[in-house]
Amino acid sequence: MKAHAGSTPLHTRIFLGLLVGAVAGALAQVTLGPDHAGLQHFVKNVAQPVGQIFLRMIFMIVVPLLFSALVLGVSEIGDARRVGRVGLRSLLMTVLLSGTAVGLGLIAVNAVRPGAGIDPARRDRLIALYADTGAARKNIETAQEAKSAAQTLVEIVPQNPLKEAVEALTGGLLPFMFFALVFGLALSSIETEKAAPIKALLEGLLAVSLKVIEYAMRLAPFGVCGLIFSTTALLGVDALLALGRYVVLVLAALALHLFGTYSIVLRLIARRDPLTFFRQIQTVMLTAFATSSSNATLPTALQAAHEEVKLPRDISTFVLTVGATANQNGTALFEGITIIFLAQFFGVELTVAQQFLVMLLAIVAGIGTAGVPGGAWPMIAILLVRLGVPAESIGIVLGIDRILDMSRTVLNVTGDLTIAACVSAMEQSPAEAHQQALA
Repeated sequence: MKAHAGSTPLHTRIFLGLLVGAVAGALAQVTLGPDHAGLQHFVKNVAQPVGQIFLRMIFMIVVPLLFSALVLGVSEIGDARRVGRVGLRSLLMTVLLSGTAVGLGLIAVNAVRPGAGIDPARRDRLIALYADTGAARKNIETAQEAKSAAQTLVEIVPQNPLKEAVEALTGGLLPFMFFALVFGLALSSIETEKAAPIKALLEGLLAVSLKVIEYAMRLAPFGVCGLIFSTTALLGVDALLALGRYVVLVLAALALHLFGTYSIVLRLIARRDPLTFFRQIQTVMLTAFATSSSNATLPTALQAAHEEVKLPRDISTFVLTVGATANQNGTALFEGITIIFLAQFFGVELTVAQQFLVMLLAIVAGIGTAGVPGGAWPMIAILLVRLGVPAESIGIVLGIDRILDMSRTVLNVTGDLTIAACVSAMEQSPAEAHQQALA
C-alpha cells in the first residue's frame, strides 16, 4: 500500500494512531479509572465501533482472499511435480524451513510468555467488552467444544464447502482450507488449457481481494486508535508492557531463525559459507526490509541469485518465483507467535493439540499468505476466532507491525534464496557444488 505523493506514509499514520490511542487510553485509565461510567460509554459507543468497522472490512474479504491465494499457491507447488526432483526438493525444503520456523516461534512464546501478567480483573473486564461485540461468545464456545480425534479428523473433510465458507469465522476455517488445498492440487493436475481460465479468474479474484485489503488498511489508523484506546483504558500500562515484550520476542525469534537455522541449512545442505552467502544477497535483504514485499523484491532476488550467488538460472528462477508466494516461513513464524501471544493476553490457555493446530495452519497459511505488506493479518484474525480469542485483539499489535513486517519479509526472501541454494547443491555433484560456491 503506497501513500499518495507528499502525504504521510500509511505505516506512519498507523503508528501514530497506536500512539494516540495508547496515550489517551492510559491517561483516561489513570485519571478516570476503568469503572468510570463516561469512559465505559465512550469505549463502547465510540472507540469500539470505529475499530469494528475496520475489522469488518478485513473479515468481509477473508474467504475470497484465502481461497484464491491458497489455491494459486498450492497449484504452483503442484506444478513443481512436473519438473521432477527440483519441485519435490523445493517443496520438502519449504516444509522443513516453515515447520522449523513455527516450531521455534511456539517454543519461544511459551518460554517467555509475553502476554501473561495481565491483572485478571482487568482482563475479565476487557473480555466482557469484546464479548458484547457480537459473535465473540459463540466463537469461544465453539472453540472450547470437546471433540474426539476421530471426529476432528473426519470434520476436516467438508461435505459442503460453501457452508464451511459461510461459517469460516465460527469454526469452518480448517475444512474450508482443506477444500482449497484439494482444489489447488486438482487444478495443477488437469490440462494447462483447461486450467488457464480458472487460474486467470482466481488471479483476478486475488487482485481484487488485495485491493479491498488496501481500502481497509486506509481505515487502520482510526481503527487501531479506537482498539488500542479501549485496551489501555481498561488495562493501563500492563498492556503496553506486554506489547513491548512481544515485539522484542518476535525480533529475537526472527533473528535466530535467520542467522541460526538458515546458517545451519546453508552449511550442511548447500555446502556454502553462511557469511559469504549473506554478503552476496545483502542488497536483496535490504530491498525486502525497505519494501515489506516478497513480490516487489523478486526481480532483485533473481538478479542476485544468478550474478552474485552464481546459482543455475533455471533452478533459481523456478524456486524464487514459486517461493515469492508459497514460501513465507518468516510470516509463518510471526503468525505462530502472534496468535499464542494474543491468546495469553486474553487468558485463553491453548492445549498442546491446539498449539499443534496453530503450527499446522501457520505452515499452510505460509502458502496462502499474499507476499504484500499486511498480507498476514486476515489469516491471523480468522485463526484467532477459530481459537476463541477476540479478533479485535489484532488492534493491540497492528500499530507496531511495520517494523515486524519489514523484518519477517527479510526472512521470507532469504529463505527463498536459501532453498534455491540447497536445491542447486542437491542437483549437482559435491565437486560441482564446491566449485560453484567458490566462484
